[in-house]
Amino acid sequence: MESRYLYLLRFTLALTDIILINFCFFLGFYLTNKYYRPIDPSTYKSNVIVCNLIWVICTGLMRMYTLSTINSIEAIFKGTWRSVALHICLFLGYMFFTNTFDFPKAFFVSFYILTIASFILSRFTGTAFQNLLNKNFELRKSVAVMGMNSGGVRLAEYLSNQSTLNFKGFLEEEPAMISEDGTLVMSSSTQQIKKAVNSGINELYVCVDTDKMGDLKDLISEGEKHCVRLNFVPNFTDYQHDFRFDTRGNFMVLSARNEPLESMHNRFKKRAFDVIVSSFVILFILSWLYPILAIIIKIQSPGPVIFKQQRSGRNNLPFWCYKFRSMRMNDESGRRQAGKNDERVTPIGRFLRKSSLDEFPQFFNVLFGYMSLIGPRPHMLAHTEQYRAIIDKYMIRQFLKPGISGWAQVNGFRGETKETRLMEKRVEHDIWYMENWSLMLDIRIMFMTVINIFKGEEQAY
Repeated sequence: MESRYLYLLRFTLALTDIILINFCFFLGFYLTNKYYRPIDPSTYKSNVIVCNLIWVICTGLMRMYTLSTINSIEAIFKGTWRSVALHICLFLGYMFFTNTFDFPKAFFVSFYILTIASFILSRFTGTAFQNLLNKNFELRKSVAVMGMNSGGVRLAEYLSNQSTLNFKGFLEEEPAMISEDGTLVMSSSTQQIKKAVNSGINELYVCVDTDKMGDLKDLISEGEKHCVRLNFVPNFTDYQHDFRFDTRGNFMVLSARNEPLESMHNRFKKRAFDVIVSSFVILFILSWLYPILAIIIKIQSPGPVIFKQQRSGRNNLPFWCYKFRSMRMNDESGRRQAGKNDERVTPIGRFLRKSSLDEFPQFFNVLFGYMSLIGPRPHMLAHTEQYRAIIDKYMIRQFLKPGISGWAQVNGFRGETKETRLMEKRVEHDIWYMENWSLMLDIRIMFMTVINIFKGEEQAY
């Protein structure tokens, strides 16, 4: 989608920004030197380079001059303010850690006031100039959409919001022209492409329904005849999936769902977080909590301190899940969920379940890599077989490592599930978590879990 106009816009924006930063730095130095107190010129020379390097880093981190940012005026404004804010933090941090105190406070105040004012003026002036150019010279590429389906409507909305494109609208579909003897004279697509040429459209976006993929060859041929570039966008909006596109060699691969944790970078972050937190809990909490609870559990009910049970893990592989034993020894633990006023639960077990302390041995599961801090709760093998047969998409949750807590649990879907509807909501939340994972979401769920423990939960029994 890049054009000479867009490339020039990116280059102009980057160049004017670096000029503004240097101008404001010089002007701030000049005003401070003249009206406040003199500053050694060598201090200016040594720090102006650092100031420029930090600006380059900030704009790079904020993706200031990328295609996706340049295409939207709103994104340019957001990227600018974030870059300036980050520059303030990093430059002041550099001054603090390098003990560079030669610059008085007046310089920083004047420099950043000038910078903010200059960027406000620059962005509004640039936007007005861009609108003037588009109005009088129309340097933008003219585009239109063929295919007024659900995907085409969403595509048109996106294209109309791109400031560097001149979106002309939809090409209306007309009935095919047929001669008196019944032979096809001109197809609907041919008419539309000719209409696009006559309207001065340079590029055509064709939103293709999945059942019409066979028409692509004819559309390409027709577009090339009329010197119109065609871009094909498969219409998957009716499938209600967040599809992810990727490439394998020369093949385009369409994944049914967006899974952030399929990225090795994201998996590394999540695993590092798991190891750090679980190690901390084991060393500083379980090290003294385990012997205390072990004595109480043994006094109240004969049997092992730790209850272990095979549960369904990632990719539906079974693993041994550990918990503090909260029930008397019984033969139903492998198939029956704990219910309200369950006669099998011991007095200390009732406290452990209410406070979620019975789950603490699972930090060993996390450390060993069988579980994660946050993820879908692991179910008994019998329940996995039961629910996979009656709940659509149930097995999708098995793509992830199970967790000590999860998005479903902090939203009220924990404990016994007497109704299928409750398990469906749990699965729905687990899938949402899988498709929207971020490290910040894990941290948020962890804090929500702690808050819920102190508040008390009705389903914790």
